[in-house]
Amino acid sequence: MSNVELRSGESFESLLKRFNKQVHSDRILWEVRRRRFFEKPSVVRKRKRAAKLRKSRQQTVKDQQGSF
Repeated sequence: MSNVELRSGESFESLLKRFNKQVHSDRILWEVRRRRFFEKPSVVRKRKRAAKLRKSRQQTVKDQQGSF
């Protein structure tokens, strides 16, 4: 949970801006969106496997381009 304290003489707008930055850096909204609907464990494994394959393909292409 993000916590932002009001500094002396600080405006509400700057406090809100700091709060939004803190929430973004803590990845709270990402986590909320991810947990919005239940995912079966098999779907989670499938998604992670697809991401791993995608990343390895990108790395392979990057390695091949660097050798020329």
